[in-house]
Amino acid sequence: MTTKTRSDSDDRVIIFDTTLRDGEQSAGAGLTVEEKLRIARQLARLGVDVIEAGFAASSAGDFEAVQRAAREIEGPVIASLSRAVAGDIDAAGRALEGAARPRIHTFLSSSEIHILHQMRRDRETIMGMAVDAVKRAKGYVEDVEFSPMDASRTEPEYLYSMLTQVIDAGATTVNIPDTVGYSNPREFGSLIRGIFENVSNIDRAVVSVHCHNDLGMAVSNSLAAVENGARQVEGCINGLGERAGNAALEEVIMAIETRRDHYRAFTGVDTREIGPASRLISAIFGFPVQYNKAVVGQNAFRHSSGIHQDGYLKERTTFEIMEPESVGWRGEALVLGKLSGRAGLRSRLRDLGYSVSEEGVDDVFASFKSLADRKREVTDADLESLMAEHFRFADTERAYKVDKVHVVCGDDVTPEATVSLEHPDGEKKTHTARGTGPVDAVCKAIDALIEGEVKLTEFAVNSVTEGIDALGEVTIRIEKDGWTYSGRGSSTDIVVASAKAYVNAINRALAIGMQTSPPQSVAVV
Repeated sequence: MTTKTRSDSDDRVIIFDTTLRDGEQSAGAGLTVEEKLRIARQLARLGVDVIEAGFAASSAGDFEAVQRAAREIEGPVIASLSRAVAGDIDAAGRALEGAARPRIHTFLSSSEIHILHQMRRDRETIMGMAVDAVKRAKGYVEDVEFSPMDASRTEPEYLYSMLTQVIDAGATTVNIPDTVGYSNPREFGSLIRGIFENVSNIDRAVVSVHCHNDLGMAVSNSLAAVENGARQVEGCINGLGERAGNAALEEVIMAIETRRDHYRAFTGVDTREIGPASRLISAIFGFPVQYNKAVVGQNAFRHSSGIHQDGYLKERTTFEIMEPESVGWRGEALVLGKLSGRAGLRSRLRDLGYSVSEEGVDDVFASFKSLADRKREVTDADLESLMAEHFRFADTERAYKVDKVHVVCGDDVTPEATVSLEHPDGEKKTHTARGTGPVDAVCKAIDALIEGEVKLTEFAVNSVTEGIDALGEVTIRIEKDGWTYSGRGSSTDIVVASAKAYVNAINRALAIGMQTSPPQSVAVV
């Protein structure tokens, strides 16, 4: 058999972002349509090639998200996931109508363990379903991607045959998923190489990879695939996704860009937008980025060791392989104070990548002045937290808003909280409750003021900036009707931040509930 390999000139790696689809499958995640569109716009600024906007058949909300992304987001290909089921493919086709660059991404299990225990079909039936799915998708769009789910545990000869047949049926991209994060770089690289050597028509399709991080090797496996000819990498910003997550796209991108000499490839991404994308997605999802996270972590470009500091000060490249500015790292942030005006605030927000209307600036300015009265300096990190607060409320059509919080607590009194909430109709209501602690009392007061019951399942506090007057950020997860929703709130007062986070989580639960039903969890590719 003739060996098929890609030419040396074919060295651009397509970046496929699935933060809005697989990222939303992270436990505790759940996005409104408006939140998805905000992320999609930032991903377009980042310059990703493909945005998987959702799984159109899973819910009315996901259908709307795909549909609006297809119509409103310019630049990237807009994709919708679908199972190899006629109804799913039809829903994806309808949602993508009018898109400048639509793609249907259909998938089907291929490994023996999945076929036997999940699909409960024979191999021939599965093969026929795969071909039929691609043909049906081809009736809606020219750009069709097919994924044999659990490919890394699929018998190679069966995988080669399936890929050959779906390419003949019209697939323009074939994606090789390491669905359960089982593989390793040497093994996965060999799998990709074997596909080029054994799939006779592979030159008619782009080879993609989608790696999960269960053993912490998603990025390494993705890069091994690139070394062996893959020219599309799928993943999520901040490594979000099902279970332990997907390949962190920011790491894949910067590895390729920093080591072009090794990978002999490049991306079309504007790397300066990586930092803004990471921070925006962290704020919307409610998942903080670990401090030592590669590329986007708070400590990624900080040097504390004396030896490192000495070398860095003499020559930056002694201990930095990337320029912080190249990934949009904020570094030593500009500070504003209580004497700063709207013009200074507007300019700094623009520098940070925020586009805000005049009315929006007025709202943010009021919050900024309130914070500046309590803090000597307001940093970029503080501003980003304020903007997250602003968008958390603006993105929720039906929203409760914390008006006032008053708490009495101590080691010799029963904690008591009085909370005033502004209801969606504009009316303000107040309730007083007691609890085992100040946060518990606040949550009980809020419970009495809202419609429906929720259960607080997780509570975490993080300092946005340094110092005793630091802005504190609280992340809360609640459970409502069997679904988990996250919320974040910030304030110099942790109890107030807790109230905001709790109300934000409730608002998101209500907003997503209004989209008919929460997102349907589907098998990851």
